[in-house]
Amino acid sequence: MKVHVKKGDTVKVLSGKEGLRGATGKIKAVMPKEGLVVVEGLNLIKKAVRPNPRNPQGGFIETEAPIHASKVMPICPSCEKPTRIRKKLLPDGTKVRACAKCGGVLDTK
Repeated sequence: MKVHVKKGDTVKVLSGKEGLRGATGKIKAVMPKEGLVVVEGLNLIKKAVRPNPRNPQGGFIETEAPIHASKVMPICPSCEKPTRIRKKLLPDGTKVRACAKCGGVLDTK
């Protein structure tokens, strides 16, 4: 499955559980084969962990769980609104992701 967001994009969550809906955050990881994204600081779950060298005491840790990619929408850096993605051809011949509302470029490279 092709994913419309990349690592480092700021996104808004469109749907989901009560505390998650409408929240914004940066994308920490993208899993295109599964169609999932991990958003920094959102969809937190508690996970039981056995004692190991990294965590000698064990116990419960709080970590981010993945969200389906269709439930997030990128936020345009220029108009600061959630937007759909358009492909734009720059004069030097490179293709970039652009905001569908204002035409601003989303790719930072």
